[in-house]
Amino acid sequence: MAHDIHIIGGGLAGSEAAWQLGRRGIRVRLSEMRGGGDMTPAHQGDGLAELVCSNSFRSDDDEKNAVGLLHHEMRRLDSIVMRAGEEARVPAGSAMAVDRDVFSAAVERELGALPNIEIVRERVDALPSSGPTIVATGPLTAASLASSIASATGQDSLAFFDAIAPIVHHDTIDMSIAWKAARWDKGGKDYINCPMDRDQYVAFVQGLVDGDKTTFREWEANTPYFEGCMPIEVMAERGPETLRFGPMKPVGLDNPHAATPEHPNGRWPYAVVQLRQDNKLGTLWNMVGFQTKLKHAEQVRLFRTIPGLENAEFARLGGLHRNTFLNSPLVLDRQLRLRGGEHVRFAGQITGCEGYVESAAVGLMAGMMAASELAGETWNSPPRTTAMGALLAHITGDAEAETYQPMNINFGLFPPLPEVSKKARKEAYTDRAKADLGEWMAHRTPVPA
Repeated sequence: MAHDIHIIGGGLAGSEAAWQLGRRGIRVRLSEMRGGGDMTPAHQGDGLAELVCSNSFRSDDDEKNAVGLLHHEMRRLDSIVMRAGEEARVPAGSAMAVDRDVFSAAVERELGALPNIEIVRERVDALPSSGPTIVATGPLTAASLASSIASATGQDSLAFFDAIAPIVHHDTIDMSIAWKAARWDKGGKDYINCPMDRDQYVAFVQGLVDGDKTTFREWEANTPYFEGCMPIEVMAERGPETLRFGPMKPVGLDNPHAATPEHPNGRWPYAVVQLRQDNKLGTLWNMVGFQTKLKHAEQVRLFRTIPGLENAEFARLGGLHRNTFLNSPLVLDRQLRLRGGEHVRFAGQITGCEGYVESAAVGLMAGMMAASELAGETWNSPPRTTAMGALLAHITGDAEAETYQPMNINFGLFPPLPEVSKKARKEAYTDRAKADLGEWMAHRTPVPA
């Protein structure tokens, strides 16, 4: 099939860009190397939009949370990722989590149903020299294409490590020790909590520090971690109490197994390991915040010392992969186009955004930008007061190029509201964003039904 635009990469960003273009009648060639004989170090299969780390899209609160606001904006712009996410949704309190297999299948089904999208299983080894292109190959871009990108940008790509958390089979968790609850009882009993007393916690932290870990290659040794996905043993090395103020924070979690006449609801344990439902059936549970570079045998040994997980069976153990991204403020223009090669746009995590929904949101905007360009229309970006606009502005020039690092959406990227009290500020940000997005959308060409 002849195409109007070539999208390289079938992850969340590439799938979202293809959806936005395909829905507008534009002919798309979507190239995904998985399924064509190639695989990445982190993916498990060849499905489009596969989630390789957590199954959570994080908070769905669109009134007080920046990522929840981003969810809201993407839904209003008919995001395929949010559409499929609702179909695949599993309980996660006030967060949005999905069954990763159902989610991927839904994205692939919806894209495959559009007759003007051709999904091709092939590896692309070099940037096209001409023709509209969106590169959405993510943080695990194949070496040959990464080399081509480095040549085109004239800059070395930055890199960091991203670690994957283990997944446990639910029926191997001892619920006579663990219990279900959300912190402060918000959102229902959506997490499994494994309690630790002080001695158990101290021994566990020492085990993390002393455990047998993956050895880096020489060229990987000085690559920094992204703070939002820090391996748990790296956090443990920062101090014995670090985990108790991070992923093993016990506050707001009353242990019913420790109930006494004085404390009928139980007492907070010294530390807690939380697990979050990972599929719709509730048979798989993800160890929250337990990204790790421990070797597999060490993971099994150490994680089975956690109360309630003594007999745990793991559907997936943790792992580590190397992520690469562009110094986007330096090499991309305000429309995500490559400076000096404006027929090429970049989208998703390769631009330096961090997180599933952020990656998809940049793909959504890249798709809309390309559609406007192909239609001969003038593109105006979403206002910087919106989550979409704030994220885009950060990537394409508002961030300092010299210190550019991956970034999740947060209210610190929004233009400030100095006249609003701190208590009311989050709701003021979201109220302003919703109004401004509505006004921006009113001047956009409607998508055909």
